Amino acid sequence: MSDSRPDPVVKRGDDIEYEAVSAAEGMHKGVLISDDDDAPHFAIRRFVLEPGASVPNHTNEVEHEQYVLSGTYTVGIGDEEYDVEAGDSLLIPAGVPHWYRNDSDEEGSFICAVPNGDDAIELVDDE
Repeated sequence: MSDSRPDPVVKRGDDIEYEAVSAAEGMHKGVLISDDDDAPHFAIRRFVLEPGASVPNHTNEVEHEQYVLSGTYTVGIGDEEYDVEAGDSLLIPAGVPHWYRNDSDEEGSFICAVPNGDDAIELVDDE
């Protein structure tokens, strides 16, 4: 019987490349672990929200689990707004509109876990 488990992966923080998120002013994303690393089910990513950053209202085809690492910022989920800070956890169900805004003078950051695979992102018209 062959062992189909993936090999363990350890990535150093300095090895993670961050890129600007095109639809979001002042947000950067680093992919920590994904299917590119042979992770069979989930990807984890780290997002950084610069002071003054905003992410427009949008939906994703897949659910998001998030853990706030640093800073204080506002997240809109559905019809509610939440001020979040380091140590807070969020579940954003698939298809639910959500947005981010960092009105503070400090960077905010969070870890986001999503299922591997394709994700359709659609901007939501707030008008």
